[in-house]
Amino acid sequence: MMGVVNVTPDSFSDGGRFFGSAAAVTHGLQLLRDGADVLDVGGEATNPKASPITAEVELARVIPVIEQLVAAGANVSIDTTKAVVATAAVAAGARWINDVSGGLFDPAMAASVPQGVTYICGHLRGRTLAEVFASEQGTITWREVADELVERLAAFPSHVRATAWLDPGLGFGKGADAVTNIELLRHTGDLEVVVGRPVMVGPSRKRFLRRWRGASEMNEAELDQATVEACFEAIASGAKMLRVHNVALLNTALTAYNNS
Repeated sequence: MMGVVNVTPDSFSDGGRFFGSAAAVTHGLQLLRDGADVLDVGGEATNPKASPITAEVELARVIPVIEQLVAAGANVSIDTTKAVVATAAVAAGARWINDVSGGLFDPAMAASVPQGVTYICGHLRGRTLAEVFASEQGTITWREVADELVERLAAFPSHVRATAWLDPGLGFGKGADAVTNIELLRHTGDLEVVVGRPVMVGPSRKRFLRRWRGASEMNEAELDQATVEACFEAIASGAKMLRVHNVALLNTALTAYNNS
């Protein structure tokens, strides 16, 4: 399980609840106690209403948090699309780079992943978040996603491709369309077979969950429950990692499932 640590004031999921180093570190340590295996630290929101920030602002948000979480023994990932932020995060102790753009937002990313660091290659279409969300469509098939992820990884050195993970990019360019996003969840195993790399999925609190459940509005607790159900769809297909906000709830559900 990968726990989400948003060091942002404009996250769609927590609205800046953990903005600031102290709050973010406290939250990250709680996620570890809840059962997270990896903590994904992000300093720039990636929702349709978020505003872009500079690398300098992003670095100021994430580096102190990464340093403290690493010092506490956490396995840390940096959630960024910027090569300069990824490089600084790795220097601070991060051992994963989670790039939702798969290198499309920053061509320098391909040369910035060192040996010993695991790169998560996300799927979307566009060169900026504005482009991604402006051209949302609900007709992308899992096979198209697989083919485009193969193309993304081809731009990276062999040592990156050999250890990379995949992320089908739920909601990124797929909008809130439930059919498309759930279909991607249900084909994560096929995605791994075609591309040849393990798959991480991040359905947590995404827009498509409301449509999947036929609800115009859902509170956080309801979204978290729907997230767990979406995660089980992915697990059944073959997903190897689940990126969520509510680690405790998912951990409880997984424990009950494994003991049943």
